[in-house]
Amino acid sequence: MEMVIYMKGLDCPHCGEKIRAASEKVSGVKEANLNFMAKKLLLDVEEELAETVYNSVRKITADIEPDVEPSRMDVISDSGAENLVFRMKGLDCPDCGEKIRSAVEKTALVRTAELNLMAEKLIVSAAAGSSAAVLKEVKSITKNIEPDVEVSLLESGGKTVPETEDENGDFRISLARIAVSAVIFVVGMFFRHTPYSLWIFLAAYFTVGYDVLLMAVKNILKFRPFDECFLMTIATLGAFFIGEYPEGCMVMILYQLGELFQSFAVRRSRKSIAALMDIRPDTAFVKRDGEVKQISPEAVAKGETIVVRPGEKIPLDGVIISGNTTIDTAALTGESVPAEASAGTEVFGGCVNLSGVIEIEVTKEFGETTVSKILEMVENASSKKAKSERFITRFARWYTPCVVIGAVLLAVIPIIINGYDHHYIYNALECLVVSCPCALVISVPLSFFGGIGGASARGILIKGGVTIEQLAECDTVVFDKTGTLTNGSFEITGTYPIDRSAEELLSLAATAEQGSNHPTALAVMRGFGGVPAKAEITELAGRGVRAIYENSTILAGNLKLMDENGIKNVPAIKSSGTLVYIAENGIYAGALEVSDRLKPDAEKAVKGLSERGIKTVMLTGDRRESAEIIAGKLGISEWHAELLPDGKVSAIENIISESAGKVVFVGDGINDAPVLMRADAGVAMGGIGSDAAIEAADAVLMTDEPSKLIDALKISRKTKAIVIQNIVFSLAVKAAVLILAVFGIATMWAAVFADVGVCLIAVMNALRAKAEP
Repeated sequence: MEMVIYMKGLDCPHCGEKIRAASEKVSGVKEANLNFMAKKLLLDVEEELAETVYNSVRKITADIEPDVEPSRMDVISDSGAENLVFRMKGLDCPDCGEKIRSAVEKTALVRTAELNLMAEKLIVSAAAGSSAAVLKEVKSITKNIEPDVEVSLLESGGKTVPETEDENGDFRISLARIAVSAVIFVVGMFFRHTPYSLWIFLAAYFTVGYDVLLMAVKNILKFRPFDECFLMTIATLGAFFIGEYPEGCMVMILYQLGELFQSFAVRRSRKSIAALMDIRPDTAFVKRDGEVKQISPEAVAKGETIVVRPGEKIPLDGVIISGNTTIDTAALTGESVPAEASAGTEVFGGCVNLSGVIEIEVTKEFGETTVSKILEMVENASSKKAKSERFITRFARWYTPCVVIGAVLLAVIPIIINGYDHHYIYNALECLVVSCPCALVISVPLSFFGGIGGASARGILIKGGVTIEQLAECDTVVFDKTGTLTNGSFEITGTYPIDRSAEELLSLAATAEQGSNHPTALAVMRGFGGVPAKAEITELAGRGVRAIYENSTILAGNLKLMDENGIKNVPAIKSSGTLVYIAENGIYAGALEVSDRLKPDAEKAVKGLSERGIKTVMLTGDRRESAEIIAGKLGISEWHAELLPDGKVSAIENIISESAGKVVFVGDGINDAPVLMRADAGVAMGGIGSDAAIEAADAVLMTDEPSKLIDALKISRKTKAIVIQNIVFSLAVKAAVLILAVFGIATMWAAVFADVGVCLIAVMNALRAKAEP
């Protein structure tokens, strides 16, 4: 179980790490993690030793940091925790969202809190049965920080709420205020040198900025001054104070215009989520008591029969039991060509039935369907933050207060030394305008989300910004063979008869193999396609089979079986597959090659990666001979064969240790889970219908095309490049203007560009991440 201890007064990260390390050594503690920002020590403890562990931690804390007061919060076991999803309607400010998240995470009943700004959701892991209390806390915290945000508790798995008319109305009102203020400002410029200019500019100022002023006052009263509302208020009122009326007014107009564009960018990204959510139908037509009834998909049970008409979305996963049609799977796989489907075909919720009426037997309930898992994964992607996102969050927390303190010193020190001059205050006000970190705080997560959205539209699911960074830094791709580079199903790929036809040889093999369930035997039966002669069959473990029919004895198996029975003149055959040697009445009759065919675009995938300077490696549990031939066909120079699952893990650990960049493993997601999890980034193939793939991997290619990995790498590299561009550009411009402001060279207009202009450029650049790479 997990014990959460609140460390009141813990301000030193170094001391916190000492407490964590010492606590992890306490008997009964399996693991210890410190959430320094939330001042919480999370311990995985043995239940019967919980009280002893708590007392030990108190003693450790007293020895290391006597001023810190540990207090035991609710003990939350895995079975005693629940995830609560809160809708944060109207939350557009990432900085305010982070403040809300951080404050919620510090409350007593909460273990962790993650903010999904794009989906307007706060996901909270809390003690079971505490939803009402946590909702009250979240509402209270949100009201203090962002009073205009409406908080509501969503049901588990609830859909993202699409944009409402109210939100459209708010957007139009804000735009109208900015337009009216701009008109008044223009009038003020005509009367700039008259006694009325101050009042005209104040009218323009209060029209566009009254909400900013109110929020700044409220935050000051709550002892939280260091936010953008405070900065804009001080900077603009300061400009009025020193007589720069037009600049003070225009700074507020441009700031509100920047906020409007920021809100627009966030809403545009949210629309892409809402569009994705639309792939999950809201109704299902189920057959009950001889009638077809329209109900919610959540109410359909596994095993029931649903009816889907042409043009309708399939609501649930299942198998067609009657009807023929074509299915559009583009919403899940990105594949534009419809697929033929008939009785026995497996179909998935979210796909569109194009042509005929079909009846489907439901195989998964609503919450377990492929589309539900995909949507849950995409919605939660923004909670898995990349290193650059975490850096920006930490940077913004310290950057603004430091610049404010620097601005105060920039104004006060010269005045003390040289006496009052309004230019000193003007320079300080410029620094305040520059200090808003909006460009970074909003553009970096928008870039990652754009990349994730662009990938999902192409049938590639990426679980968060951290995976995008790992894929972007990839220099080695390790492929599993069976099911990844090959089809994963055996078939006859060669016949080598002696003194008879290929059909006669195949008939002999089918007669011998008809009673076996071995993959090789099944491939022989599929290749024969008819009904073999009845025979008395004996399984010979590890060697093959013996079949007796009429007056003949047939042997079918490996070379060992031939040697044991004295079969002469068996030729050596080089093969990438498995050879089935056949003899009739002691005389060698020939051999069949049974192998797994390469996927059509496997060679394209390996060649494309090599052209981009990425090393490719193949791992397989198959024979060395088979692995060597497959690797040769694909142009893979390094391969490892005859590996058991633990051998694959060891092999990829060695590859990781030798690689300068990140190592990506690509597998089928079913039996490769340990390797997928051990690699820097695990990519599962053929995710449609595979729960194991979606759960185990960091990214999922929804089709069986390994070449889609190239698209995933291109999207990731483009997204990371955009993130770096935004960070470098924003910091460089702000640093340059700050330096110029210190020496009195910059103007307020330059400061406005360094804030609003840079923010708009960074946001527009971030939106490019969703476009084709």
